[in-house]
Amino acid sequence: MLFVRSEDLKTGMRLARPIYNKNGVLLYERNSKLTRQGIESIKNFGLIGIFILEPAEPVPPMTQADIEFERFQTMCVFSIQEELDRILQTRRTARMLAIASEIIKNYGHLDKKLNFIQNLRSKEDYIYKHSLNVAILCAMMTHVLNMRVDEQLETVQAALVHDIGKLMAPGNIIEKKEWTDEEWAQVRAAETAGLDLIDSVYSSSPNIKRICAQARKVLGSMRTGEDILAVKMVNGAKVLAVAEQFDTMTAMQTMQEPVSEIAALKHLLEYPQIYEDKAVDALIKSVNILAPGVSVELNTGEKALVITANEQNVLRPVILMFQDNSVIDLSDERMYGDLEIKDIMKTMDNRYVMDMDLLKRTQAETRKGRETLQS
Repeated sequence: MLFVRSEDLKTGMRLARPIYNKNGVLLYERNSKLTRQGIESIKNFGLIGIFILEPAEPVPPMTQADIEFERFQTMCVFSIQEELDRILQTRRTARMLAIASEIIKNYGHLDKKLNFIQNLRSKEDYIYKHSLNVAILCAMMTHVLNMRVDEQLETVQAALVHDIGKLMAPGNIIEKKEWTDEEWAQVRAAETAGLDLIDSVYSSSPNIKRICAQARKVLGSMRTGEDILAVKMVNGAKVLAVAEQFDTMTAMQTMQEPVSEIAALKHLLEYPQIYEDKAVDALIKSVNILAPGVSVELNTGEKALVITANEQNVLRPVILMFQDNSVIDLSDERMYGDLEIKDIMKTMDNRYVMDMDLLKRTQAETRKGRETLQS
């Protein structure tokens, strides 16, 4: 699966993700081949780009939960857009609490990991869709952390409004691929004005502004070098900072290409002085990062397939080597300590099409082998 910008789309390319309208009605199914008319429609939607299948790539499996997740994203984002625009115009909110409650109802009580499917975005709806995805991540992470119901609700509401300041910045700047120092200053000024607006709208709920302001400080410490560990933070801010960074890195955007979930996670783990370890762990327990069936590239340049996830250390699963079909348990660091996953494979070269029944049998045999060795 590859991300292709709208200006680079060509007829015959196959869609890797379905496209819905604002009412959740399916417009283009997965595996549909792009026509001239389809490409024009995508450009008219203003989409930054879409995910396409490579020529030899089969359509990846998609569960009913995955389909419902995409539909929920599509339908909910328009409510968020309407409410954020209302706040900008009236300095009041009518439905943000209800939207946050709906997100928590759907994703704040899950007992399993979610395939976090990135939505398609345009320059015009980027902030709304980003706010939605960050809110969904916050709902899942606060549940994993067993945060109080009021803390969870405040954190999800903060996620929904945290980027409202960018809507106050000049549109010609936000839509640019790169910002000058002067333009960065204008964006930061707009973000500060956004925090003041949040403070006004949520005067009776000061924690919402506190979460937004502290999360902004966490993310800004990468640039400023501030010792953020010395600053007392509410839990919601730590969660919001991790969710914000993860979605920003893995989503399509105007400034840079999206990175894989593995690359985003490695970034979060690389800076424990910025991203709170419990919040990062909550993210790992909320979304599938290296699930069985994912093809990966190792630091040696070799390719492999994940056959069993590692719940204790997500980056060291059991893998099947493409070169010789050998099975390697990366959790055995005494034997394979110098071997690690570099990233998810970006192309279909040498990738296997895994039979899921065969995968389950392989997992069972691996577990049996472990038990035999231990006994």
